[in-house]
Amino acid sequence: MPSQFGPPIDLSDLANYQQADLRPRRPVFVGRVSTKDNQNPASSIPRQVVLASERLEPGEEFVAFYWDVESGMLPPEMRGLGPQEMYDALSVPTPRDGGLQDLVDRAEHLGVTHVLAERSDRVARAMLTTLTVEHQLQQAGVEVVYANEPVGGTESGRLRARRSSQVDAEIYRTTLMEMSTGGQIQHAINGWNHGYPPYPYVAVIDENAPAQERGRFGVNRPKRKLEPHPDSRRFEAARELCRLRREEHLKAADIIAILAAEPDRYPIEDRWTHNRVEGLLANPKLTGYQVYNRKASRTGREGFSRLNPVSKWVWSPEVVHEPVISLQEWKQAQEVTAGLRAGQGGGPLLRIRAAARQLGLTVTAVRSSDTHTLYQIGGRQVVLPTPIPDMVVQQVIEDMGSAT
Repeated sequence: MPSQFGPPIDLSDLANYQQADLRPRRPVFVGRVSTKDNQNPASSIPRQVVLASERLEPGEEFVAFYWDVESGMLPPEMRGLGPQEMYDALSVPTPRDGGLQDLVDRAEHLGVTHVLAERSDRVARAMLTTLTVEHQLQQAGVEVVYANEPVGGTESGRLRARRSSQVDAEIYRTTLMEMSTGGQIQHAINGWNHGYPPYPYVAVIDENAPAQERGRFGVNRPKRKLEPHPDSRRFEAARELCRLRREEHLKAADIIAILAAEPDRYPIEDRWTHNRVEGLLANPKLTGYQVYNRKASRTGREGFSRLNPVSKWVWSPEVVHEPVISLQEWKQAQEVTAGLRAGQGGGPLLRIRAAARQLGLTVTAVRSSDTHTLYQIGGRQVVLPTPIPDMVVQQVIEDMGSAT
């Protein structure tokens, strides 16, 4: 833009009168829609393109289109990680050359000069993320333009409008999170389940839950509570799995071997795995309480979640479904798990099982009380006290050796 305070005579014929940008203008579009379910990317993205294109020069067109179907609360590196098949299935008429992170990585190499978006929260709802992206693009010689900002006027006025818009976006984001979290907490307190039901349970619709009216995005999902799985063996399998960790200090591989050896007694789809065993052992819902906020699952990577500290969990005030184990037993199992991960040695039964394995025998708990447990070791049954003294361990091992 030339200065309004020009020279008294015409100096436009001087070589340095105007600094020329030798790069041709190469504007690209940036857009975002939060979800593919509650919003329609096939209509939202083209609408954003129309609004952003109002800031193009006459006769100019976008040379590329970068857009995501992701939450604006995620940083750029966590976006666009979904498979291309997902984006193809959305049938969005706007082509897609990548997501926001792809643009940041390629802008300088592709000679991008301008990035145009409908408004700043299409980049991100978190102000720090937006500022970081703007700074990275500026370092690459790229100007970021938002269509809802005023044209002309002072730079300070434009900057004030931009920062105010970014502050509003972050406040809106925080407000949404507060309301959403509050609703999820109340959901758990009332005993309704979040996510997939654990192995020994099924999630059934709570017919006593308050009736919900049709919402903005259609009929709301019904409230569900946990009930024991129709196959009662699952309840017993979960109880035995927890006991093996709590009382016998067995690692996942040893527990899997025991469970897999008796598929009729411990049924499972496909097979028992390390993640299934450890996940079930760590699940507090086995205690009958409903628990929320164990994981921060919204990280942008499918199948990946970050574990929250126990102090952040939300528990129902009372037992809301039939427990597999008591809360005290669950706590003991977590303490044993922590010890195993810290490298502490196993308990007495671990030594008995190791000796039995060398002899080609299996050790199976038949039934137990508060003080004793009946075990099947090979072809004989043995009653062992709880806890098992070291001298008894040695005697059992010797008896197994002499019996074979």
